[in-house]
Amino acid sequence: MIVVTGAAGFIGSYLIKKLNEEKITSVVAVDKFGIEAKDKNLQDAQIKEWVDRDHFMRWLDQHHASVNFIFHIGAKTDTAEFDTDLLNRMNTQYTKDIWKRCVEYKIPLVYASSAATYGLGENGYNDDESKIHLLKPLNPYGQSKQDFDVWALHQTNKPVFWAGLKFFNVYGPNEYHKGRMASVIWHAYQQINKTGKMKLFRSHNPKYKDGGQMRDFVYVKDVVEVCLFLMQHQKNSGIYNLGSGKARTFLDLTGAVFKAMEKKENIEFIDTPADIRDKYQYFTEATMQKLKDIGYTKPFHSLEEGTEEYVKILLAQKK
Repeated sequence: MIVVTGAAGFIGSYLIKKLNEEKITSVVAVDKFGIEAKDKNLQDAQIKEWVDRDHFMRWLDQHHASVNFIFHIGAKTDTAEFDTDLLNRMNTQYTKDIWKRCVEYKIPLVYASSAATYGLGENGYNDDESKIHLLKPLNPYGQSKQDFDVWALHQTNKPVFWAGLKFFNVYGPNEYHKGRMASVIWHAYQQINKTGKMKLFRSHNPKYKDGGQMRDFVYVKDVVEVCLFLMQHQKNSGIYNLGSGKARTFLDLTGAVFKAMEKKENIEFIDTPADIRDKYQYFTEATMQKLKDIGYTKPFHSLEEGTEEYVKILLAQKK
């Protein structure tokens, strides 16, 4: 059986869809179910068993002999959450509990880390494990992911295979339930569809023009391809970046959404809220050589390709 935590969420549900496409139907879905907006992500999925996240450790203790692989994608992902006890419990400690069982039961593990661990990028965006302890996240969410990465690297006992994936700005289908935490592409589509225009943050950094802030946007379809590769590869354990490897501006992104919607560009700029200005990332770009060095060769969607496909899905859902 393949376990996917965060199963009803954005990346988790898309990963299950990909597993099903590969004829893998012995899937155990772990999440806090009963939230309609999320549950419908799995309405057509083939799932062997549904497990409440609060009962998962007990379930794993009882059924570990039948588990072949665990994708631990579930987490509290709100970057504006400041309850550190909550984030430590749901992100750091929960992942430690899974890790320890994977060690004991000899189960391979892929878990979700985050590019939020890189902070302002003072130390670059390189997944060199000798430098990970130097990273300085900007918010408690990023810190909860950083704390686990550092802890994992210091463990003497490790799973037979493990990989931590630093997700950059992931976008794509199944994220509509995320509200303000959904991708900029999703928000752009909603704004343009409703008002005919898109509001972007004005730059407060003289090195970047308005809308020239840059992010590494990565299509969820590429993310799950990497997850599947690691499940099949099961060598070269470690922490890996998972982005497109190419930073693009918000102007690029917004222009791609307007084009995919076949609408004329209409962009307005608003001030970045003062309370997040000093913590605002003006640039992120994943260094992807480490993943390529272990044999991953599939190309990533360009921003334009991924945006066009995603917007067409959103338009079809609207109809």
